[in-house]
Amino acid sequence: MSREIALGSGIGILIFLAVLGVNVLPFIFFAGIIVAFYFFYQMQGTGGFKGLDSREQVGGLITFDDIGGQDSAIKELREALEFLLRPVEILEMGIRPLKGILLVGPPGTGKTLLARAAASYTKSSFLATSGSEFIEMYAGVGAKRVRQLFSEARKKARMSGKNSAILFIDELEVLGARRGSHQSHMEYDQTLNQLLVEMDGLMPDDETRLLVVGATNRADMLDPALLRPGRFDRQVMVSLPDKKGRIRILEIHTRNKPLADDVDMEDLGRVTFGFSGAHLESLANEAAILAFREGSKKIHHRHFREAVDKVILGEKLERTPTDEELRRVGVHESGHALVSELLQPGSVSSLTVVPRGQALGYMRKSPQDDQYLYTWDELCGQIMVALAGAISEEIWFGSRSTGAKSDFEQAWEIARQIVVSGLSPLGVVHVEDIPQEVMYNECSRIIKGLEDKTKELLVQNYSVLQLVAEKLLEEETLDRNQFGSLLEDRLQIAV
Repeated sequence: MSREIALGSGIGILIFLAVLGVNVLPFIFFAGIIVAFYFFYQMQGTGGFKGLDSREQVGGLITFDDIGGQDSAIKELREALEFLLRPVEILEMGIRPLKGILLVGPPGTGKTLLARAAASYTKSSFLATSGSEFIEMYAGVGAKRVRQLFSEARKKARMSGKNSAILFIDELEVLGARRGSHQSHMEYDQTLNQLLVEMDGLMPDDETRLLVVGATNRADMLDPALLRPGRFDRQVMVSLPDKKGRIRILEIHTRNKPLADDVDMEDLGRVTFGFSGAHLESLANEAAILAFREGSKKIHHRHFREAVDKVILGEKLERTPTDEELRRVGVHESGHALVSELLQPGSVSSLTVVPRGQALGYMRKSPQDDQYLYTWDELCGQIMVALAGAISEEIWFGSRSTGAKSDFEQAWEIARQIVVSGLSPLGVVHVEDIPQEVMYNECSRIIKGLEDKTKELLVQNYSVLQLVAEKLLEEETLDRNQFGSLLEDRLQIAV
């Protein structure tokens, strides 16, 4: 109200002076400068932090029971939270309370959910922000926002009647990158220094106990000063879930969905190897959307299987390849499937020439148990399957196409993995000490040898390749049973 009165009075005075014949332009000019500086000052440090109490979040209260696939991370996090729950006993034992916990893991694995659940578990106030909200081009703004964040956390805890608060900083690598890595901008270093000062100022006997929880998927970028004891004392790995964890996450995300009796969570847990929690949530949602489109009252297993393809590759496309392109895609995917089946019987789940996302066709493998270690033979088999599409085109059409670009990239990465893992004839090596020419020549040698081997396999089974390709072009999609019936007693595996 006072601002409006002052503004109105100023305008009135200017009008009065103008009526008297006084030149008011200098007054307007200086008034404009004063107003500009005022608003500039007001804008500095307005961090827009989200005071997000865990009960105010969309979806209600988040607890550790609502998070699947992260049992080890939850166990380690609970241990670190004991000093907020039992501060007196902690001090009697002479234990220095933790000031910071760093959650490290790939995107979509539930780091934010873990921080919210930690606030619920400790009955603490919860304040969330992102590292990017601290960085501005104006000197001192980031440091001011850090001070505001800690002050706001204490204030929020007092207002809510709580004696502890959790500060959650997502994308910590933006705020806490190694000092000196931003050569042209000292603002980053000043902001990080202020965060270090604030964390050093956290004391166990403070009226409001604060715990800083950071999240990052690039821990290698963080300044060492952040990770030393007394700041972020503990790192909690939040990894991609294993099969048991994926099943648990799917069960959580399908609790409010009408599932048909044919839904096999065990099968979905196997086929979603490498999926994060965010991928699995999207899978459940996409399956419900597919069922809704069909007018089905329940979500069936086939909806989930189609949703897997959609999450991996994207939506089906309306674009239609030419007949020649479609035939080439059919031969390409048939080659992938045939070599995969020759090397590992029962490994092919389905293949299609229906465009989806960036792919004109796709061969999906049957669900297998999670595998984390691979032998020389297994890695060579993966390279052969990747090369089989382009080699099939070459045998059939006499030439290859650009559709094999991603296959070649995959084959090269696997060959490189063979070398750096010490499985190649080079023996045990250190990747940083291998000359690029040596690495290139060894990967080329591996791939060339496997190209010849793959071509020999496909030539031996050329009649089967023709049969599968023609049937695929006719049906557009072949499932496991259709594909298996085409191969019965026809394969020659002698290589």
